[in-house]
Amino acid sequence: MENFPAHMYLRSQPSRQHSLLSPATMMQIRILIFTSVLLPWILCSAAKDEYMEARKVRRNTNMIPTPIPKTDELPTCLMCVCLSGSVYCEDVSPDMSAVPTLPKETAYLYARFNKIKKIRNNDFAETETLRRIDLTGNLISEIEDGAFSKLSNLEELTLAENRLTKLPMLPNKLVSFNANFNKLKTQGVKSTAFKKLTKLAYLYLGNNELTAVPQLPESLQVVHLHNNKISKITDETFCKGNTSHYIRTNMGEVRLDGNPVKLSQYPNSFICLEYLPIGWYY
Repeated sequence: MENFPAHMYLRSQPSRQHSLLSPATMMQIRILIFTSVLLPWILCSAAKDEYMEARKVRRNTNMIPTPIPKTDELPTCLMCVCLSGSVYCEDVSPDMSAVPTLPKETAYLYARFNKIKKIRNNDFAETETLRRIDLTGNLISEIEDGAFSKLSNLEELTLAENRLTKLPMLPNKLVSFNANFNKLKTQGVKSTAFKKLTKLAYLYLGNNELTAVPQLPESLQVVHLHNNKISKITDETFCKGNTSHYIRTNMGEVRLDGNPVKLSQYPNSFICLEYLPIGWYY
């Protein structure tokens, strides 16, 4: 050791350490280098190539416009939101022009502000579970007479802001019916259309073209007939003309404002009411 310079001794140490590594250890070092350096680089390069190919395909695809499917070609729950028996189809794009096929367990349908033009007999034939239908703000001008006949559980029906001139047969269990802002005419609404609806509590027929008040069931609590063309009422419109002892206790709100009728000319027409109707009194 005394005959070797210090730098010669130090230089000999690496070769001496290298000779101590076994072939198995060297193989492990090579595997470590491959997995930690080379393999990520290879995968990154492959991913980059795949991304560039995908961009080429997308660019070429964008050159050909994809046709927009019609609403009647799409599954209902793709166009709408279906959640726990409720179906929400509001302001659907592309335009919804007919009632979509509903899941059989549907209880609540909200299809407002669409372009539905007609209600057919088979639109609700398979959904007897329906309890509420709201078709506000469509273009409905026709409803086939049996469209709601099978809906024995229906309690609320809203057809406001449409183009109806007449009404179909209505389900017996209705509690609320709203047909405000339509074009309903007296000849299109049977005088007994509501008489047999013994559970009906809320009736909204404002802003139509009615010239007479239909027969009203005893169950009614609220009736809106404002902004029509009603020019005359009788002693039996709200009361029973042959008795002064009859009091209509359920009815708490009657609107007749905006009609040409002058209630002062019919003093016995509302003596059974606990509250006077809103209307012209001169």
